[in-house]
Amino acid sequence: MKLVTRAALGWPVSAAPSQSSAKGVKVHYEGTAVSTKLLTDHGACLDEWKNIRRSHLANTAENYSDVAYNYAACPHGYLLEGRGLRRRTGANGNQALNQQHYAILGLVGSSGLTEPPDAMLSAIRDGIDLLRKNGAGPEIKGHRDGYATACPGGPLYAWVKKGAPRPDDDGEEKPAAGGAKKPVVDLSRLVAAARTDPPRKGTPVSYSGAKVVEQALVKEGLLAKGLTDGHFGSATVAAYAKLQRRYGYTGRDADGIPGRTTLTRLGKAHGFTVKD
Repeated sequence: MKLVTRAALGWPVSAAPSQSSAKGVKVHYEGTAVSTKLLTDHGACLDEWKNIRRSHLANTAENYSDVAYNYAACPHGYLLEGRGLRRRTGANGNQALNQQHYAILGLVGSSGLTEPPDAMLSAIRDGIDLLRKNGAGPEIKGHRDGYATACPGGPLYAWVKKGAPRPDDDGEEKPAAGGAKKPVVDLSRLVAAARTDPPRKGTPVSYSGAKVVEQALVKEGLLAKGLTDGHFGSATVAAYAKLQRRYGYTGRDADGIPGRTTLTRLGKAHGFTVKD
């Protein structure tokens, strides 16, 4: 766990009310535009977190005693301390909901940076595990569960609904189900299909490896199941671009055309191997 404490942020001890236990944790997002600069600049993440606290303390209508969240998680895998352990959150919508769950914010928003990278998901998971060791129960919910809001946004909420699993970041390949031989995806053929299908020039390229990748994108919550047709078409390119952004890539590196690094990482998570 990579923890940035309040002391490191230059903040005093939280003035939020003490609360020794809760049913679990609710996950949040910012609900506004968040700059993709956060993906490449950890300093920008710290500035974002400090600005959130500053805006909360300036909010006279809500009368916050501190930043509303117990913790936040950034794209670089850091857990940022907010109110911290055994403090009541101010983020869940009303006092009754605040008493029921602690709160962790993912530094993603409704536009700009919207897809949480694996490192951020791991940091949120670190926060959940830390809170569980200090009074939180087993529940993991989204802000929208019990309160009328879009928070924590589509991508984060899909992850929450899966049980907030820790991403597969240990570098070890998962065995195929039942010990069966893993599918092999030919990167060069996949790239050829991706470059041919989006413009729909001529006959779309049909390649069985494309369907393997599409099925993995479905499991990632990035592609509709009905689009797993073995053609790396426009929708698949768009889904793969979202995956690249989730992995922390930007600009031309997130154009939806598969590269070896991202494809290998996807394969490790979903049981296929890659060859050139």
